[in-house]
Amino acid sequence: MSERNRPPFKGQPFHTRGTRGPSARGERPAGRPFGDWPDDVAILYGWHSVSEALRNPRRRIRRLLVTENAMRRLTDEKVPLKLEPKLVRPGEIDRLLEADAVHQGLFAEADPLPSPSLAEVAESDLLLVLDQITDPHNVGAIVRSAAALKVGAIVTTARHSPAATGVLAKSASGGLEHVPFCFVPNLARALDELKERGVLVVGLDSEGADDLADTRLRAPLALVLGAEGKGLRQLTRQTCDVLARIDLPGAIVSLNVSNAAVLALHMARRAISRPARG
Repeated sequence: MSERNRPPFKGQPFHTRGTRGPSARGERPAGRPFGDWPDDVAILYGWHSVSEALRNPRRRIRRLLVTENAMRRLTDEKVPLKLEPKLVRPGEIDRLLEADAVHQGLFAEADPLPSPSLAEVAESDLLLVLDQITDPHNVGAIVRSAAALKVGAIVTTARHSPAATGVLAKSASGGLEHVPFCFVPNLARALDELKERGVLVVGLDSEGADDLADTRLRAPLALVLGAEGKGLRQLTRQTCDVLARIDLPGAIVSLNVSNAAVLALHMARRAISRPARG
């Protein structure tokens, strides 16, 4: 079945990981824009984030603010409008976001997207697993790369992950609409379940026995990445089928996690897309 014709994932919405709304005031969760947004609202801003959400039939938009210029572009590019937008001046959107947010005249409040089950995502040929990567800019960049390389889903823990909204959504540049998050309570158990379902689990680790380029990869495949500096946690390392490193030829021998992700995904996608040798 093609990705275009695949039925939408079912499951719980992105926000199912504890209270983050007005009843839990304090430090603003990573990835949240300015303001005290309830946890059941996804905040989207910027051209790619909002236009892709408007094109996504699974995304319910609650409120849409647009400037005159943005409205003209939506019309010119025939982006479907799911509700009547409110025309505003740029300053009205500025006041809703942090000072450095680039909204390009578009701001939306939406329902979080559903989170598929582990059984559903195990049917994909390529998965990405994030082991406590918390920076929303990095996770957003990873989501964008995952969408470009046709990743079926991103698996991560319900805790120690940024909210799928705000900064993360902007950094993902529309990728959130194409790569669902599967939130799990325990990563090691989730990896064990993926292995039981026939998924090859490969952890990226600087001390891996072989270069990823020389590692035998096959679908279904899950690549596991750890946080910058800390890398994979010990139990995660022990649960992977294989640990592989990425060898680089230049003077700088390490990449940040979002760059490592796109390189590893590109190698994985090429490897599992090659015809099997007889």
